[in-house]
Amino acid sequence: MVKPRKEVPHAFVLDALAELEPRTNPMFGCLAVYVGEKIVLVLRDKHPPDADNGVWLATIPEHHASLKQDFPSMRSIKVFGKPVTGWQVLPASSPDFEEATLHACELVIAHDPRIGKVPKKKNSTGRTRRAQS
Repeated sequence: MVKPRKEVPHAFVLDALAELEPRTNPMFGCLAVYVGEKIVLVLRDKHPPDADNGVWLATIPEHHASLKQDFPSMRSIKVFGKPVTGWQVLPASSPDFEEATLHACELVIAHDPRIGKVPKKKNSTGRTRRAQS
């Protein structure tokens, strides 16, 4: 039996990034969005709704302060149980969600270095390998 495909959460994001030819991959029960070799966003719309639904930005803590100026509603995701994570969320419950998300897409299109990470490589056993220095 073929499983029906899940609806793409926040599909307008893929439309906004179309010129970059993004590709997607399921991740954490969400949809990861890649541009080139970088993961840039994760689209999440779980039911019942929770605080981490929205668009996750792939970034690092060093960029949080400057991104917070662009996205006042941005915060660390809660699902990993850490107070601060590289993943920041533009919450779907925020009144400016669509506007903020489209601005994030503009930054991705502009290749803003604050958004996007090259995922760690996995070895043949599926375990993550550390990058060699």
